[in-house]
Amino acid sequence: RAPTIASGLKCVRPELTVWVITGDGDGLSIGGNHLIHAMRRNIDLKIILVNNQIYGLTKGQYSPTSEIGKVTKSSPVGSIDYPINPLCIAIAAEATFIARTVDLDPRHMGMVLQRACEHKGVSFVEIYQNCIIFNKDAFQPVAGRESREDRILYLEHGKPLIFGKKRDQSIRLNGPNPEVVNLADSKDSKEILVHKEDDPLPNYAYLLTQMEYPEMPVPFGVFRNIQKPTYDQMMDDQIKAEIKK
Repeated sequence: RAPTIASGLKCVRPELTVWVITGDGDGLSIGGNHLIHAMRRNIDLKIILVNNQIYGLTKGQYSPTSEIGKVTKSSPVGSIDYPINPLCIAIAAEATFIARTVDLDPRHMGMVLQRACEHKGVSFVEIYQNCIIFNKDAFQPVAGRESREDRILYLEHGKPLIFGKKRDQSIRLNGPNPEVVNLADSKDSKEILVHKEDDPLPNYAYLLTQMEYPEMPVPFGVFRNIQKPTYDQMMDDQIKAEIKK
């Protein structure tokens, strides 16, 4: 329940930079309610959700992010739960900074964490992490060194969504749905989606969360970065105004 403690701490010690480290089980199941409301309130917290698609601490039960059919100690014939997408939860709670990175790319992870630290408001970062004991190589098909260039789409604000070893693949909309298109086959460069992390509406960020392997490349980077007043600052302003009155 770290977001609860962190919320109170940030409100009474606003000069501190407060980080919350949680996991896919703690943050999205037994502590999900606390996480949602910390993001909804836009408290100036830096929330890092480590996602290894398993309950690692309690010895390998399936978690809210485990895939359907996952065989674990608590699902010996395969899980029948639909997995939760952590970034969709963050978007629904209207978090003002939403990002994804992976432990196999420490340079990218460092960049994302730096930007999360600099953001004024709640920052939510999902980190794909390998659990070598209970869920080894879960993200290897996407984030492995041999395959990541063709299967990861790195998001850069103001730049077109282009990926691939030869930088020859891109994303465009076919009606409301994203699709992969070869750059050479694109008749108009305006067809290609351009990343807008500061879009005030959540629609575009949500569209990105629906891009999943193997049908699509998996987006990594900052999905959303907007500004609005924080709960802790508004609370402090309210108290000062009442004292003055």
